[in-house]
Amino acid sequence: METVVRPSSNISGHFQMPLHYPRYTKSDYENMPEWKLDCLLNQYGLPITGDVETKRKLAMGAFLWPH
Repeated sequence: METVVRPSSNISGHFQMPLHYPRYTKSDYENMPEWKLDCLLNQYGLPITGDVETKRKLAMGAFLWPH
């Protein structure tokens, strides 16, 4: 049987879950400046294209959990 070895380095374009999940409220996302949304989405490997409202909806959809 042959052993398959995978490189341990993070290959560009692959999702890597950051250590901490963002803990923002809906209000936080609604008032968050675009540059901060860009940083947050980029950190989680999510697309940062579109206008600020599109980015807000994406962040809220990805990170807010319904109660």
